[in-house]
Amino acid sequence: MKARVHVMLKNGVLDPQGEAVRHALGALGFDGVDGVRQGKVIELDLSESNRDKAKVSVTDMCEKLLANTVIESYRVEIL
Repeated sequence: MKARVHVMLKNGVLDPQGEAVRHALGALGFDGVDGVRQGKVIELDLSESNRDKAKVSVTDMCEKLLANTVIESYRVEIL
């Protein structure tokens, strides 16, 4: 079973990488981009075959390691 975790900075948290991308897009002539938020996607190959148990396990992974829950939010997909 596969799982995908989407991690993004929470709203209101400064995103310097996103701002750098926004600036670079403007410099390349892509006008009209008012904001960019950059995040990460983590894909996991799991041996668990039960979807509910897999989601619980991946959520625990996010809370302990994959996301800094003080400044980041995450979304878990079981594929």
